[in-house]
Order: sequence, then structure tokens, then C-alpha cells
Amino acid sequence: MATTKWTIDSTHSEIGFKVKHMMFTNVSGKFDSYEATITTDEDNFENANIEFSADINSINTNNTDRDNHLKSADFFDAENHSKLTFKATSFTKDGDDYQLVGDLSLRGVTKSVKLPAEFSGLMKDPWGNTKAGLNISGKINRKDWGLNWNSALETGGVLVGEEVRLNIELQLIKE
Repeated sequence: MATTKWTIDSTHSEIGFKVKHMMFTNVSGKFDSYEATITTDEDNFENANIEFSADINSINTNNTDRDNHLKSADFFDAENHSKLTFKATSFTKDGDDYQLVGDLSLRGVTKSVKLPAEFSGLMKDPWGNTKAGLNISGKINRKDWGLNWNSALETGGVLVGEEVRLNIELQLIKE
């Protein structure tokens, strides 16, 4: 079987997340700088080999003060841990969808995560390139990676939720 290499089409992809703020609204963010190495057996994504990293300093929530706080030692500690990394241990078909399992490393801590994924199939773009679409979602608890900072609210509750919802939209280009 031939091995196929894929790269991320960054103009049509987004590595996004949402976290509750003040326990009732969501703040969205994304990473603007990231890279991945993805190989498959031909065009079959089952058992794909996926390695991904994002530059912590590229975090973008559309608020410079918040972004700087997220980069600080209170959260990601970008000075000492400049990359978020993910290495898949399995990518398996589950009915019509897929399950992506792998090791997510943040702030020097590595934990296994299991994320639902949708494979949108293959398509040729107008320039003859073969593209593939993946949507990876799921939830993680930021405290599992030592992102513990918070502030109590006078009315009860906390400023920043523990649950982080991931929304990763990838358009891949076959090399």
C-alpha cells in the first residue's frame, strides 16, 4: 500500500476553542500558527498517522490583554512551554464517524484524549488538488494540564470555566 502525505490548507482551516466566562457566556479563541504531519494509507484516513503542534504565542481571542494573560504563567506559560502538541495513537472508524485518540501535551503535561471526528471525504478543487475535510471536536478539562488559574466571583462561581470545547476544522491538501 502506498503512503499518502497531507498538509493543512491553513487558509481554509481553524484550530478553535471555547471556554465559559463568568459561568454564562463563551469566549472563543484560536491558534493562528500551527503545523501538522499527516500520513495515510493511500486515501484511507483510518489509522492515519497525525502529529500536530500549535504555537502558544499565536493564541488569538481578539483581545490583546486576554491573549497576554493566556500566554502567561497563569495559563499556558508560553515562555517555558511554547508549543501545544498532539500525537495520534489511533484514528478509527466508528459507524459513519471516527474516533481520534492521542497524546495532548500542554505546559509540560501529556494526557491521552479521545475526540470525535468527522471525515467529510475527498474532493478535487478547481486547480486539480485533492482535498480532504476533517472536523475534530470534543471537550477537555484545562486543569488536567495544570491550567488552574481562576478568580472567584462575588455572586458565586468562577471567572473561567474548567471545560474547554474544541472545534477544529481542517482542510487538507494531498501532496
